[in-house]
Amino acid sequence: MTWLRALREVVRSGLTIEETRLEPLLALRTAVGVAIVIGPALWLASPAYAASAALGAYSAGAATFQRTWRPRKVIALGAGVGLALSTFLGYLAAGRLATFLPLLAVWAFAAGMAWAVGSTAGIVAATTVGSMLVTVTLPTSVGRALEHAAVIALGGVAQALLILLFPIRRWGAHRDALADALAAVADYARRLRHDPTAPFDPEPLMTARDAAAVTPSQARTRPSVLHGPRGLAERIRPVVAALADPDVGAPADGPGRDRARELLDAAAEVLDAAAGAIRRGTPAEVSPGSTDALRVDEEHEVLEGPARQAAERLVELLGEALEIARCGTRGRTPAPPGPADAQFLVRPTMFRLVPVVVRAVRRELRRDSPVFRHAVRLAAVATLGYLIAARLPVGHGYWAPITSVMVMRPDFHQTYARAVARLAGTLAGVALATGMVRALGPDAQVFGLLAVVSAGLSFTLNRTGYAYSQCFTAAYVVFLLGMGGQGWEQTVPERVVLTLLGGALAMLAYVVFPAWETPRLPGRLADWLAADGRYAAAVLRSYAEPTREHHADLRRALLASREARAAWQETYDRARQEPVRPRGLTSREAEEAQEALKGFDRAAMLMESHVPRDDSRLVPEAERLAEAVEADTAQAAVDVREHRNPHWSRVEEALRAWEGATAGDGSPVVRRGAELQKQALEHLATAVSRTPLERDVGSAREEQRVRAAAAAEDDASGPAHRGG
Repeated sequence: MTWLRALREVVRSGLTIEETRLEPLLALRTAVGVAIVIGPALWLASPAYAASAALGAYSAGAATFQRTWRPRKVIALGAGVGLALSTFLGYLAAGRLATFLPLLAVWAFAAGMAWAVGSTAGIVAATTVGSMLVTVTLPTSVGRALEHAAVIALGGVAQALLILLFPIRRWGAHRDALADALAAVADYARRLRHDPTAPFDPEPLMTARDAAAVTPSQARTRPSVLHGPRGLAERIRPVVAALADPDVGAPADGPGRDRARELLDAAAEVLDAAAGAIRRGTPAEVSPGSTDALRVDEEHEVLEGPARQAAERLVELLGEALEIARCGTRGRTPAPPGPADAQFLVRPTMFRLVPVVVRAVRRELRRDSPVFRHAVRLAAVATLGYLIAARLPVGHGYWAPITSVMVMRPDFHQTYARAVARLAGTLAGVALATGMVRALGPDAQVFGLLAVVSAGLSFTLNRTGYAYSQCFTAAYVVFLLGMGGQGWEQTVPERVVLTLLGGALAMLAYVVFPAWETPRLPGRLADWLAADGRYAAAVLRSYAEPTREHHADLRRALLASREARAAWQETYDRARQEPVRPRGLTSREAEEAQEALKGFDRAAMLMESHVPRDDSRLVPEAERLAEAVEADTAQAAVDVREHRNPHWSRVEEALRAWEGATAGDGSPVVRRGAELQKQALEHLATAVSRTPLERDVGSAREEQRVRAAAAAEDDASGPAHRGG
């Protein structure tokens, strides 16, 4: 992608309205938290204390809107404590650049490294850098600094108390994650009716698993309905795929295909009903037609062989889903199958999270890590922005580094899109707030009320797009400054200029010290290939010897494969938005390799749906094939990472040996699945294998293709602009 096209995508992304469900009650509760600290501070103290209280309450409230599965009150308290600590330390080092700049650089670097834990930690840590930059201008003594820090922490406490006293959908995010997983499988079953090889994105299942991990205290209060359905969705997904697939399931046409479509349609309706019951907490009804379709007639069933086995297994699993849909959450939720002493997925408590954080940060302390490079950029831009703004003939110079800190992200596209969105939102917000300030005149109480209203609107639009939320955030800041007696003639032009400066510094920093994802594509592809190879080998070993240990290994390999696929998808999506020439893999090769690995993964999933039980017939040939698949994919991963052509000699030899074995005739599913995997591996080798001359020609063709696509887009948009 060229720079011009990348920048156009950045502007489009930054100003796009995201279609999401608004949460006005949550926004109202958070805005009330801002109001109950601003009002008493204005009445009992001064506008300066009210500004500190508003900073703590607003930032802590904004932190609770981040995507996290921990209790929101814990996030609010943590944000309040972090803001208070950064405020006090900033004041102790303020007054001399020799002490403040090193502290700012170290704090900003630590905030950047917080992204190793997750996006929520990174965003909350960035707000503490902003508070350090703002509040050093407020106190006049150490005692006053402690008072301001306590008031800021009080804002976080106020938000936590409101969450405790007025819970709104306490387990709502967890319910939504589980319901989304069931709805995703329902949509998959519906698409399989028309496309038997339709792809499935496992991200909803991964999100549901992440949401299912709870601390011991959460496990004691978690609703019973959140216990079992996630595993049910996991088990239904491969079964519907096996039923629909013409290679190992229902025939491509005829009565068998019609029966398969009928079952898939019923499965979609039942899963949608179960998802609705979990999301809303009320029972849902399933049409009698779908219930009748889930009856397998022993004498007149048209499906045979593996297809009939899949149909019977699907009917059994959908019976559990029907109980969930009909009882909702008011009745007793059926217990999930499995050992009675099965443990819940453990999430470490806040204290036990410390060694986890240390290990995560230590893994990212390397030069090629995007998180490490983000931390270096954050520290450099925060200090440089502060120095530049301090030399400018304007007040409130801290706005420039704050803008940089708040818009910077570990990847190119988000950093640039947020910079554009923040500038656009700031211009609109200060224009709106300035007009109101001029019309109303100086009045601290009125400005405090308008600040609360602006905060509520900012929280309401938090998930619709950064530009639209930032519009009311800018208005909120203008009203706070007006509450403190700052004239709009000074604050508005300064904020616009310094916002532009901070955004430009953030964008320039990524150009000077980037963390491009494009060169990482071969490594991510290799990781995904190796993980898929282990997953396929685990499936085959479960056929060779269906023991409990092998089933546990299969589950672990499946989860590792999903994580590797998610890491590849994230890198691939980011690389497509970067203005960088392909290195190692062109975009077309990456796309073809991705499709090949999806086919390989799908073949393993089809075999997984028919993994035998402990008392079933063994397939000894599968063990040799498992060793061959694992060895060849591991070696191929090394070859892909080092830009060599992969080979599948062990797999070919194992399949040839299996062709002469008579025992293989009794396992048509695993035999056909192995052939599909071999075809997928051959497609992968075709996608990534090239001679040195082909690499040069392919790189040149890729560059020509990108230029042609950009020119075609320009030609298409030109007439539209002229016609408009």
